[in-house]
Amino acid sequence: MNVYETDELLSQYLDFHFGETHFGIGNYPARCARICQELMAGRDKLKALDLGCAVGRTAFELGRVFDQVVGVDLSTRFVEAAATLQKDGAIDFFRRDEGELGQRVTLNLEEIGLDRAAQKVSFAAGDACNLPEEHRDYDLIFAGNLIDRLQNPAAFLRDIHHRLSKNGTLVISSPYTLLEDFTPRANWIGGFEHNGQPRTVLDGMREVLSDHFEEIEAPQDVPFVIRETRRKYQHTIAQLSAWRRVR
Repeated sequence: MNVYETDELLSQYLDFHFGETHFGIGNYPARCARICQELMAGRDKLKALDLGCAVGRTAFELGRVFDQVVGVDLSTRFVEAAATLQKDGAIDFFRRDEGELGQRVTLNLEEIGLDRAAQKVSFAAGDACNLPEEHRDYDLIFAGNLIDRLQNPAAFLRDIHHRLSKNGTLVISSPYTLLEDFTPRANWIGGFEHNGQPRTVLDGMREVLSDHFEEIEAPQDVPFVIRETRRKYQHTIAQLSAWRRVR
């Protein structure tokens, strides 16, 4: 079974996107959206695409400033949850404490000021490496925690300029957790030595994207925390890079 289709992961991600913050680390999907908004200052904000949108927080946040936002994720369960939030304005889930113990929690978009922004957002299940032709002319594409979950990240990066408008912005955030369960070793673009030198995923992205993109600014670290149970958390540091289509 795909772990991203389970009740457990759905609950964890609803809490990750819309629940309380932990250990003083702010909300990651919202922070990524704010960085995207800052990068788009003074630029057209007609259409945005959130690839690997999970349960939708970044897409909703982008709806504050974009005319239209589309969220796409491979997980049908995640997309259904995001669409329920968009349609009903609320959703409930089980937040686990330990074993079978926990509590039902209700999330409400109005309470976090996203009810109006949600009216500009839509969601669809889809493969980031095989997007329908309709996904074109975006002013911004955000790929959050996606690049290290793709079967063929180089193919994705070689195609993505076709989805952006001229001078469009691409933002990629990832902890580069390379796992052969998701990406065959032969398809890694970094995370190994090449000619005796370390080659990072960022190095690989720079090489592939250089045909059509320029890097806008130096990459930055964006930490996040995912709550699994009351006493177990994942503390991760993603690296966010920003690119502008120039060719």
